[in-house]
Amino acid sequence: MIISPESLAIFGGAIALAGGLAGSSLGIGTAGSAGAATLAEEPGQLRNVIVLASLPMTQTFYGLIVLILVLTTVVPKLAAMPDAGGSGFAVLGCCVAAASAQFFSAWYQGCVCASGISLLPKTKGRILTNSMMLAVFVELLGVLGLVFTIMALSMLGLF
Repeated sequence: MIISPESLAIFGGAIALAGGLAGSSLGIGTAGSAGAATLAEEPGQLRNVIVLASLPMTQTFYGLIVLILVLTTVVPKLAAMPDAGGSGFAVLGCCVAAASAQFFSAWYQGCVCASGISLLPKTKGRILTNSMMLAVFVELLGVLGLVFTIMALSMLGLF
């Protein structure tokens, strides 16, 4: 085989991390942009802005967890698989799904947080808890992406 299954798996893990990084960057950028406008209006909301703007960062950690699992658990077991080539592509597919979950979850969580941030001055900060709850709903999709990836790798016998 021209491309080794281990290389496909590692590439997939890197894609999972890249999805988390890219989504977190977009989400934090969106929330941070709203935060700058809010702080210009009411500088006393800095703590609340930081809390909301940092929420999309967690998807990067989920992507990193997938990469670490691939490097430490999946790659060593690939060689023992009966169809290692097919298993390499299966791992790549699982990791692409994880990357998509992390990317979109972080990006849209940033949009939810930006909306909450923009309403902090109008509500005198009372919107913080409600905004965090709404952001947690979007966060759940990133968590499910991580869990489903681990389940799929487990079903392949690689975890």
